[in-house]
Amino acid sequence: MSKVGLRSRLFLSHIIVMIVGIATLTIIGSISSPRFFVVYLEKIEFRGVVIRQVRKELVQGFKEAWTRGAFWSVAVGATTAGGLSYLVTKRIVQPLVQMEDITKQFGAGQMTARVPANEIPELDQLATSFNRMASSLADVEQRRRELVSDLTHELRTPLTVLNGYLEGLTDGTVEPSPQIYALLGQQTKRMQRLVNDLQELSKMEAGYLPIDTLQVDLHSLLSSVVRTFADQLTAESPVTLSLKYPNDIPPVLADPQRVEQILANLLSNALRYTSVGMITVEVTYKGDFVWIAVTDTGIGIATEDLPHVFERFWRADRSRDRHSGGTGIGLAICRRLVELQGGTIEVESQLDQGSTFRFSLPIA
Repeated sequence: MSKVGLRSRLFLSHIIVMIVGIATLTIIGSISSPRFFVVYLEKIEFRGVVIRQVRKELVQGFKEAWTRGAFWSVAVGATTAGGLSYLVTKRIVQPLVQMEDITKQFGAGQMTARVPANEIPELDQLATSFNRMASSLADVEQRRRELVSDLTHELRTPLTVLNGYLEGLTDGTVEPSPQIYALLGQQTKRMQRLVNDLQELSKMEAGYLPIDTLQVDLHSLLSSVVRTFADQLTAESPVTLSLKYPNDIPPVLADPQRVEQILANLLSNALRYTSVGMITVEVTYKGDFVWIAVTDTGIGIATEDLPHVFERFWRADRSRDRHSGGTGIGLAICRRLVELQGGTIEVESQLDQGSTFRFSLPIA
């Protein structure tokens, strides 16, 4: 036996209420109206009007007139009320039917349909929430397609290189040499880094990545990371790396390994895009947060590209980043790591003038 739908339930509820109202009116009216009529006749008789001989006929006539009037009133009222109940029920259920149709369209891959506004406030709020959810689902689906497309694009280049050289080594058109093997190993490591970064980012977004927050004094941690990158620069290098750490910086509540990972990623990007000039790591605190800023004098980022720098696989200059071996998701990982520790990350940049990436950590 199939379940009764919402439209039928609403319509039946209206009909039941109407039947109860009509039955109550009919029963009470059929009992009380003749009695009231007799009382009215008795009042007339007290005024000197003799109607005792025709009282029975008057009461019977009143009952017949009342019965006919009640019948037609019930017939017309029930028909009108039933029609209005059907129309009201249809208008109430219509947005729900539209939502059902739209969910079917979503299942078929059509993400553009939306529920129109409704004059009933509750249904209008439901439609607004549904449309908001639909937009979110469409955005997720779009990001999924972009992720698959970008991932395919990123893997195609190293796979093409590997396939070409392996075919050349197989048929003898390419002579084996340490340089060839080093190139093959470089492309393999690049794919490995990409897979590892994607796995880590997936764990972060799913909430599976553990964050062990401790009370941390950032001075020794930041000094160690900056020293590691500074040791990679030669004495003749046109780039200098420095740390500005005031004495009044309070301890923070953070995961030391994740803070080191964030800073290492930002410094790697700064060194990658700064051929001449300075890279400065500066620590400040404001309110309940300590801010760590990495400022460089590199190539910078265009203003229209700034909203996209923390997106997965986004690159302002694809050829440059691919040549340098970046995976394109390092900044997305940084943003997620900062958010998991209760902070925020932001960027300021201008073309040919450098960039500043800063992130916050809560004071312990």
